[in-house]
Amino acid sequence: MCLSVPAKVLEVDPSVLRAEVEYFGTQIVVGIALLEQVEPGDYVLVHAGEAIQVIDEKLAEETIQVWRGWMEEI
Repeated sequence: MCLSVPAKVLEVDPSVLRAEVEYFGTQIVVGIALLEQVEPGDYVLVHAGEAIQVIDEKLAEETIQVWRGWMEEI
């Protein structure tokens, strides 16, 4: 089983196939080589340092709420 975390794309550097994303108040740089197109403002699922799928904002927000619920339990 693998888990991915939704993150909002802040900046994209297509020359090195990397993007800066934010999730849960943390900003990190992730790979975007697996995606055809990603733009600032998009939401992506991140797994093992790679953006693996672009998702819509509604799904991202719903998923973030689920993650927050899990984090409150631990």
